[in-house]
Amino acid sequence: MHEKKGKKQEEPKQKLTSLEELGEFGLIDRLTTPFRTKNPTTVMGVGDDAAVIDTGTGTDGACPVHTVCLVSTDLLVEGIHFDRTYTPLKHLGYKAVVVNVSDIAAMNGIPQQITVSIAVSSWFSAEALEEIYAGIRLACEKYHIDLVGGDTSSSTSGLIISVTVIGTAPKEEIVYRSGAHPGDLICVTGDLGSAYIGLLLLEREKKVFQANPGMQPELTGFDYQIGRFLKPEARTDIRSLLQGIGVRPTSMIDISDGLASEVLHLCNQSDAGCRIYEEKIPIDPHTREIAMEFKIIPSVAALSGGEDYELLFTIPQSDYEKIRDVAGISIIGHMTVPAEGKFMITPDGKEVEITAQGWKAF
Repeated sequence: MHEKKGKKQEEPKQKLTSLEELGEFGLIDRLTTPFRTKNPTTVMGVGDDAAVIDTGTGTDGACPVHTVCLVSTDLLVEGIHFDRTYTPLKHLGYKAVVVNVSDIAAMNGIPQQITVSIAVSSWFSAEALEEIYAGIRLACEKYHIDLVGGDTSSSTSGLIISVTVIGTAPKEEIVYRSGAHPGDLICVTGDLGSAYIGLLLLEREKKVFQANPGMQPELTGFDYQIGRFLKPEARTDIRSLLQGIGVRPTSMIDISDGLASEVLHLCNQSDAGCRIYEEKIPIDPHTREIAMEFKIIPSVAALSGGEDYELLFTIPQSDYEKIRDVAGISIIGHMTVPAEGKFMITPDGKEVEITAQGWKAF
């Protein structure tokens, strides 16, 4: 007699996690959490606007200054971060630098060098690439930084630009996302939401063009909004402005993904809650009008639009008198203890929980 052989029991299939389920920051955490820093020169690795590397002690005149190096990288991918239908190549090169310089500004540092890596299809002309690098050169001149290297490669999926920026700052002047305390005032530079409205205007005219290529785009009168999207500026001026009035931020971040996303980063990394006031959020009057024409609540454009590259920072309440009358800086709320949650207060006093609904990489 032969024993019957039973069927081999199949092992249960492992459930795979989608990138959409994790989101950009969840993916970053999942990929980088197993890593441990080994070098004492690594002061800050993953988790802020830029990495912080200790380069030792330098000198500032007769005074010793402990200087650290700041490093940040951003990737711009065609079809994801930009559309060549309405993005001039010179503007693209300029913006590729600015989004990185903004990260250094958010650490309260000074940008000094960049490397640029580019992957491009073979049907691009040398003249087209020269346009991109003309924009890069303009940004280098504007922000007093040097192009010191990079790489080039072919691409089968469109244009890809990766810029790495290197900056410096005295170690004691670095501002992290994690330094806010309950009671600190929440401040923002400039105005918010205009870049998103600029994008909507460009997308609207693209659809009109696709439907009727003979139509000319109607963009007259929208220079500010379109400029905020296509050619943003990094707020490198804020460092010296705050130093001039004797104010040192307790935490800081640049606004690339929308005010809501960034204020949540400060809260989560500082272990705090917050209250921001909708009527205090700075929005350009014309941007407000255009948002209403698009049937968008203006504060939603500011909270979730992104691409503004302004700075969001916190300061001690004791600095209120120093900053309250500074042009171009708005106090929009305050930090609280974690148990009080993270809310926006509407003009009629209602509490709306802040959620990150801005840019999603996946």
